[in-house]
Amino acid sequence: MKFAILVNEGPYNHQAADSAFQFCKAAIDKGHEIFRVFFYYDGVNNATSLGQPPSDDRNVTKNWQKLAEENKVDLVVCVAAGLRRGITESNLAQGFRISGLGQLIEAGIHADRLVTFGD
Repeated sequence: MKFAILVNEGPYNHQAADSAFQFCKAAIDKGHEIFRVFFYYDGVNNATSLGQPPSDDRNVTKNWQKLAEENKVDLVVCVAAGLRRGITESNLAQGFRISGLGQLIEAGIHADRLVTFGD
């Protein structure tokens, strides 16, 4: 099965980002494909290169980067939501890209299921 994932919450203020990441890992481990992960609303904060979590805490951004690199997962940040929250090309973490809502629509069309995490 091919999944598209929508993440609407930031990495450290809500469980949604961690749940989305764990879902993606489990789906890939079971042989499914993650077509795209689209970060929207506060979810765009998963893509900042400015975060500095303590060494004994999880690094959600690095987790997404590793998942994308190892499994060829497309990580897309909504441009409008990103700009509202200060996410630009200059502080975007490697492995993420900025684009518009059309990428979410395309993901929904090409995937068998669109799974949303967060409000």
